[in-house]
Amino acid sequence: MIYRYLQGSKKAVLLRAAALIAFVAFLDWRVDLNISFGFLYLFPLILIGTVCERWQVLLFASCCTVLSDYFDPFKFSFVSSLPGDILVFAALAGCGLFSYEISRNRRREAEHLHEVEQEAAARRRAEEQLAFLIDSSPAAILTMDAEGSVLMANAAAHRMLRMEIGSLVGRHIGRYIPALGCVPVAEPWRQAFRTEMQCRGERENRDVFLANVFFSTYATEVGPRLAALVVDASEQLREREESGLEQLLASSRIFVGAVSHEVRNVCGAIAVIYENLTRSGTLSANKDFEALGSLVETLTSIASLELKQTATQEIEALDLGETMDDLRIVLEPYCEEAGIAVKWDLPPELPRVAGDRHRLLQVLLNLTKNSERAMADAEVREIHISVSVSGSVASIRVTDSGRGIAAPANLFRPFQKGADSTGLGLYLSRALVRAFRGDLRYDPGVSGCSFVIELPLAESFESKGQNGKHATHPLALAR
Repeated sequence: MIYRYLQGSKKAVLLRAAALIAFVAFLDWRVDLNISFGFLYLFPLILIGTVCERWQVLLFASCCTVLSDYFDPFKFSFVSSLPGDILVFAALAGCGLFSYEISRNRRREAEHLHEVEQEAAARRRAEEQLAFLIDSSPAAILTMDAEGSVLMANAAAHRMLRMEIGSLVGRHIGRYIPALGCVPVAEPWRQAFRTEMQCRGERENRDVFLANVFFSTYATEVGPRLAALVVDASEQLREREESGLEQLLASSRIFVGAVSHEVRNVCGAIAVIYENLTRSGTLSANKDFEALGSLVETLTSIASLELKQTATQEIEALDLGETMDDLRIVLEPYCEEAGIAVKWDLPPELPRVAGDRHRLLQVLLNLTKNSERAMADAEVREIHISVSVSGSVASIRVTDSGRGIAAPANLFRPFQKGADSTGLGLYLSRALVRAFRGDLRYDPGVSGCSFVIELPLAESFESKGQNGKHATHPLALAR
């Protein structure tokens, strides 16, 4: 009942306290008894202490002391009244300050309780979200104790291991992922592990799969723990190997076709010399000469492969922006370690071009590798990569700050003297680009060493392909 009157806004409480002070003062003034009602000022001071600061409580206690002394029925005497006034002030101030401290502590407890409730609610929501995330995650999530026994496993872990939901808990993880069973636990004196690995896993039915494991060890009050996120990488391995095989076969066909083209040129020259000697008649009866002619014909037929797109080789439209992003991911860390600055000049929107993403990336990496070797002794080591669009052609320019090319005419010739390895890098790079109707050329008008990859835009290539079955892009006509 009393606590209800202590509640309310500061204004309401002060109005109640003022009313009580006025009532006590009126009572002390009108009641003609030899009794002082000043002790009743304790009640408004209790109210004031719940909403006011300390100095305000002391001010109200002083006012009430003055009122109590003013309406005192006994005659005022400084010697006899001063000790009483001090006692009254001390009682009123002490009561008000006591009320102030109780109210402040109560408010603090209420605020602390509210914070605890909010934290508990937030923790409960976070636990619910985490539980939902774990249960709905497509990746297998497990936690193990120090002995390797599974403490928790989500539904994806049971599906990956071909087990019924809930049957994995309590089993040793080494039975299914042996590498995880060998991870040292996080003891206080041992370094915690936070890393990833690729290892072999085994399902409940003894089927083997490739697993990408991301795990960490940590210590808890009940002992060390191991948390792991496992992804079945068997499909990625199969796709990677199949894609690698397709790239190998495609590159091999291009390589064989390009080399056959060069060999055919040599065979054509030998055939012309052979025909000239045949017409002269000087070696007409020579059996070795006739055998040489047969060998030239056989070699010409072997080298009759032409570097061209067949009906089974479809040129796809690739996103040039994604390819340049892949190049940036691969190139920038490598160049940073090698001390090479890479500058990019790319428009905000890159078009789609006709080509193959992996082959184009291989060509770009080959050009940057050549730039690195060319700048081995250069004072300024810098590679500038830019993309521009002109008409129906997108051009990728790779320029380095090297000393340039001494003999540009021999750049794209295979097996040339003085080249690293077999000298096939630029030759095969141009062959790869030409395989999807593009071209690779050297630009001698730029300082340093500058190569330009020209690719037909996908829209232009598709429109030309619709006009005729064997439509040829203008870049292919210039070869």
